[in-house]
Formats: sequence, structure tokens, C-alpha cells
Amino acid sequence: MIDPVALTAELIRRPSVTPEDAGALEHLAALLRDAGFAVIWIDRGGVRNIHARWGEGSPVFGFNGHTDVVPPGEAHAWRHPPFAAEEEDGFLYGRGACDMKSGVAAFVAAAIGFVTETPPEGSVVITLTGDEEGESIDGTRAILDWMAENGQGMDHCLVGEPTCPEEMGEMMKVGRRGSMTAYFTAYGVQGHAAYPDRAKNPLPGLVRLLDRLAGHRLDGGTRHFDPSTLAITTIDTGNTATNVIPAEARAVVNIRFNDAHSSASLSSWIEEEADLIAQEFGVGIAARFQVSGESFLTLPGPFSELVATAVEAETGRRPEASTTGGTSDARFIKDLCPVVEFGLVGQTMHKVDERVALDHIRALTAIYRRILTDYFAKGGLA
Repeated sequence: MIDPVALTAELIRRPSVTPEDAGALEHLAALLRDAGFAVIWIDRGGVRNIHARWGEGSPVFGFNGHTDVVPPGEAHAWRHPPFAAEEEDGFLYGRGACDMKSGVAAFVAAAIGFVTETPPEGSVVITLTGDEEGESIDGTRAILDWMAENGQGMDHCLVGEPTCPEEMGEMMKVGRRGSMTAYFTAYGVQGHAAYPDRAKNPLPGLVRLLDRLAGHRLDGGTRHFDPSTLAITTIDTGNTATNVIPAEARAVVNIRFNDAHSSASLSSWIEEEADLIAQEFGVGIAARFQVSGESFLTLPGPFSELVATAVEAETGRRPEASTTGGTSDARFIKDLCPVVEFGLVGQTMHKVDERVALDHIRALTAIYRRILTDYFAKGGLA
């Protein structure tokens, strides 16, 4: 019913750099409404989001994705203009081609074809946001808040983010590590570098703290997750003078953590370390934390098996169940229902000359259609 390649191209031509929509969601809303979906706009914090539902009963299968994209950078560095959606040698070029307008086009095309040609007993829900590449505060979170307030739900959800490292069908995501950032400010007393006894340099204490944190082995990995990591991302004093001991210094670390930890346990550990160093060096060290999401896992079972079987049937590859990579909006959906991610090869996402193979878009649409067919043929996975 819907050509997913043409739909992907149409979406790429709409420069929806976060938080601008540029008509991408409006175009999808019109297609879904014409196919019989009840479309609700959920706007919050200047971000536009969509909740679209076909059907009234159970089971309820959901898709989630985003239409916003990262900035393209310098347009002259691209082989083709980043929002022209030009084809060459079997590839479609453009910002969002891989992450993730092709995934959205694939599941929208699959869902419309499915409910039109083989209306199921149950409901299909599509949630779309324009705030995944940004702060992710008023996107999928806003949709889930609206769903809770209005008695809407999903029994299972598939997020269409790119998940395959190199070959189509090789990996699906059944969980993600948590992500948090710690911001440190060390306080001392400014003074002349020639008279350090008259000052209190905050830098040695801060550097010592960072060394202790970075040198600490958080864990060796768990059954379903790689080892947790801590990376120092910046150290700054703002001091342009070589003969002045600064009064303050700042640093930031980012932690990607598995299910051996929580953001609360890591925050407590960091604060204890900061207090010890502050006492040892006689300076003040304050820490604040920003948590992007906790680690989560959809345990192997009927849902992950359903997805893996559909992928293998269409590609000939059995996808590995992985928890690698960064964060996605699945970290919010996991509080509502079991969630699995499966999508395209992600090698060019966020890069110059981002592109997607045309046959991969068609294959992904077929996979999503098969997942829907198999899911409702089983009456859901209760």
C-alpha cells in the first residue's frame, strides 16, 4: 500500500533537525489517519509527538521511532545534498536515511499494509517523536505520560532504531546499559603561583579524584551485559594565566553501566570518593548528576523469539540478542511493556554521506510485516 523507499525519501527531504519537525510528522499523521488510525498530537515543551492507534481491543502491538535528526554539518562535505534524498548505486543518501527515517517508513508502511489487507483482532499502536536526538524530555516521555493519563497501553513494543553493525539481520537489542554523567566542581583559594602556600589549589585534588574514578574497575560484565565503563570527558579551569593558581576547577565524567549497578549506587560511590579526596587535599568538591536512563533487559522469551524468527525468515540470519551501544527511547518504554529493538545497519548514522541500501528498507518492511502477522496469529504473547 505504501512504498517505504519513497516514504523514506519524502521524510529525508523534510529537514527535521531537533527540535524542528519541518512537516515530517504531519506527513506521517496524514498517511496513518487515511489508513484508519486514530491520530493524537501530543505537544510538550515545543516538541511535537504522535500517538496513532488502529483498533480498540487486545492484544496491542506497538512501534516506536523518531523523525528528528542531528545537524548535517557542512553541506559541501556531502556527496549529495544532505536533504535531497538522492539515489546512487542502490543507496539513498541523506541525513536521517539510516537513523531513523527509513525505520519509521518501514514500520509505518508495514503497519498500514497489515491493517488494511489483513485486519487483526487487536490493536496496532505507532508512537512517533521529534525529540530523540535532543534532550529526550518532551518526546517519548511525553507520549508515555499521555498514555498513562488516558488509559492507553501496549502489550509489546518494537523500536525501529538501527541495530545491525555490518550485515542486515545480524543483531537485535534486548536491553541497554544505563547512562549517567557526573559534573564536578572543586573549590580552593586563588593565589600567585610563586606563593602556593598562600593559596589552595583545587586541581591536585580534582585530578586525584578523576584518577581514582577512572582507575577503578567497576565490574567485569554480567551475563547479558559488557563491563561498565567510566570516561573522563572534560577538565577545565578557565584559567588563561600561567602564574595564577585558580580558585575553581571543573570536570565531567560519563558512565555507561550494566545491571550490576544503579545510578543511585554509582552516585553514592562517587560522592564517597569525592568526600575522601576533599578531606585529604583540604579543598571543596561538589558533585551533581544527570541520569539519562537506567540499565534494562527484556529477558529472552516469546517476544525476542518472535522477532528473531521473523528476522531469520526474511534475511537468513539469526540475530544476536545484544545490549551493546548507547541509549535509545527503549529505556522509557521498558517501564510500560517488554521492548525489543531491531532495525537497519547503522554504520553511517550521524556521519557525512549517511545512506541506506534500498533493498534493506524493503527487507526491513517485510520483517516488520511478518512480526505483525506472527504476533496476531498467536493472539499476542500472553
